[in-house]
Amino acid sequence: MPAPTSAAAVAAQQVQQATSTSTMAPLDADLLQIHLNENPAAPDFDNLVFGQRFSPHMLIVDWNHKTGWGAPQIKPYGPLSLSPAAPALHYASGLFEGMKAYRSADGSGKIRLFRADKNMERMNRSAARAGLPTFDGQEFVKLIKQLVRIDREHVPHGEGQTLYLRPTLIGTPDTLGMGVPTEAQLYCICSPVGNYYSSGTGSKPVSLLARTDVVRAWPGGTGCYKLAANYAGATRPAMDALLQGYHQVLWLFGPDRQLTEVGAMNLFVVFRDQATDGEATRYEVATAALDDGTILPGVTRDTILSLLRAYKAGNVQLQGLPSPENITISERKVTMDEIIDKAQHNQIAEVFGSGTAAVVCSVDKIGFEGVDIPIPIHADGMGTFMRSMLHEVTGRQWGAIPCPEWSSVC
Repeated sequence: MPAPTSAAAVAAQQVQQATSTSTMAPLDADLLQIHLNENPAAPDFDNLVFGQRFSPHMLIVDWNHKTGWGAPQIKPYGPLSLSPAAPALHYASGLFEGMKAYRSADGSGKIRLFRADKNMERMNRSAARAGLPTFDGQEFVKLIKQLVRIDREHVPHGEGQTLYLRPTLIGTPDTLGMGVPTEAQLYCICSPVGNYYSSGTGSKPVSLLARTDVVRAWPGGTGCYKLAANYAGATRPAMDALLQGYHQVLWLFGPDRQLTEVGAMNLFVVFRDQATDGEATRYEVATAALDDGTILPGVTRDTILSLLRAYKAGNVQLQGLPSPENITISERKVTMDEIIDKAQHNQIAEVFGSGTAAVVCSVDKIGFEGVDIPIPIHADGMGTFMRSMLHEVTGRQWGAIPCPEWSSVC
């Protein structure tokens, strides 16, 4: 059979040949070039709205299939120079991560990243799936830390406020040909963001609209990768949910209507078996498994599961939880039929989402087929498990709870 001769096939062969040789330059933080903004805007942390303000600098690195990674640059924040034919604009050849820089709670002025290695691992998995170049995650973290150090005055001081980091990788060649990109840009921008919660101790629960007519992801697809394309298709259903009086979409999948994710967050359901005489109430913390590729492996999700399993094993103390022997942790399918049945028998203790933006977010009702299913919440808007996870995760993110294996100083 003759070799394919289309432009896309030729490009794919060129990329494969180039990336299989040792002449490709790796990403190297030591080559960093810094061009400072001569007139940076002063920090402004009043009335922060997510993603609408940016720090004075950005990080950018170019890649091509012949030479590999170029010299990284930190330069003034501004527009990208991009061909109107770039595949990032036409074929969603792009991916991103969500991270945060935290100003230490101890007053030392230290700024921390939390589990950045997990973001880099996921970003490289996404790049490989999208046919974009992979890179040395440790080198990119070094560069991000340097960017944060330069813009450290833009890391907010307020309770719960952070500098949100958006590492991004896009395909940039000047061609409408649909194929593996021969050029790419890796960059990171920074945005000061406010506390997700109205106060440090309160939570605003969200309502969910469970839909069967739209699907976020499916086995063999790209739902487990943080690709830009996954988010574009979710925006209209999210708007429709708002117009119907709900905050976010509860994404279902399959004929058995499995619960997958909520909005852009992972989902946790806490079931309970009612206590009988002389016995304690038992709880199951359930979240969708990662085995079929429909669920994004969230860093916060993994943190929560790791903490709960360490608590079960007696390796860590977690504030406010029932005794470890009364808790089961499950990664399994949860269906709407189970939610309906357990709700009718008062066996749902709480439901919450998890993600970088909110850490955790409680749910107070699920709308499904014209009926609202109420979910229990406490007076502060949180359930027992969510409250504990908010305390334990944020404590490690801000350095109030020592966690050197997860938290690193910029």
